[in-house]
Amino acid sequence: MNTELDMNKLSELSPEKKPLEIYIFIDPLCPECWALEPILKKLYIEYGQYFRVRHVLSGRLATLNTGTKKRKEDLAQMWEKTASRSGMSCDGNLWLENPIESPFLASIAIKAAELQGKFSGQQFLRKLQEILFLEKKDISELEVLKECALRANLDIEEFIQDIHSTPASKAFQCDLKITSEMDVEEIPSLVFFNENIEDEGLKVTGVYPYSVYVHILEEMLSRKPTPQRLPSIEQFLRHYSFVATKEISVVYEMTIDQVEKEMKKWVLQQKVERIPVKHGTFWRYMEA
Repeated sequence: MNTELDMNKLSELSPEKKPLEIYIFIDPLCPECWALEPILKKLYIEYGQYFRVRHVLSGRLATLNTGTKKRKEDLAQMWEKTASRSGMSCDGNLWLENPIESPFLASIAIKAAELQGKFSGQQFLRKLQEILFLEKKDISELEVLKECALRANLDIEEFIQDIHSTPASKAFQCDLKITSEMDVEEIPSLVFFNENIEDEGLKVTGVYPYSVYVHILEEMLSRKPTPQRLPSIEQFLRHYSFVATKEISVVYEMTIDQVEKEMKKWVLQQKVERIPVKHGTFWRYMEA
């Protein structure tokens, strides 16, 4: 079974064939949104045949007021607490060493990346989160956004044009309108919709154990969905290329120690490169 191809087929499956739609309300600066990544990966791999996803930028942090020293210290502490609790590293020292004063451009950049396709937008968002939470770079700077676009394999010239374009700005305004219309006041929030357009969406705010999201799928589908078989860990790493110990742990229901032990063998076999970060470890897959 070539599971990597199966994972690709999930994104290629016609949206009309998927009975559910999930609106994921996020903000690129939100550490809780970053903490949701392992659960979203597992949900997509096991049940992606049942739903399509739409990322909506809430704009909650786009007008962030970081003017005071106390505010920056509070943000740094919040990031550190979230990282320690969630296992998804984010370095709060960013707010003390290289604080972001105007994150508005980062949101526009995500919409600009989406103009090159849904997958491109998702890749760009992931690289943006990595460069922010792990490398402490200021994602309000155009050069940093260009670096994200390069890492996401976007067309750079097109990206630079689009970041200053009306369509990208309008797309962000559309996201803000959806956030307001759906009364989303906290992030992350997931809103689940079924095929019946008259039914209201089911809103879930915050980060919950994986089983909660599976139960919601069952409720929305009115039946027990059949999970896809997980790919091998190597196929998973090849597909995503750069993942946290926590992401492997959640997807494969392994302890952190079990993942670390397995990955150490792979380092010796030169299959992965170990990337230590402030809270935990990431692994980069090394192509043969």
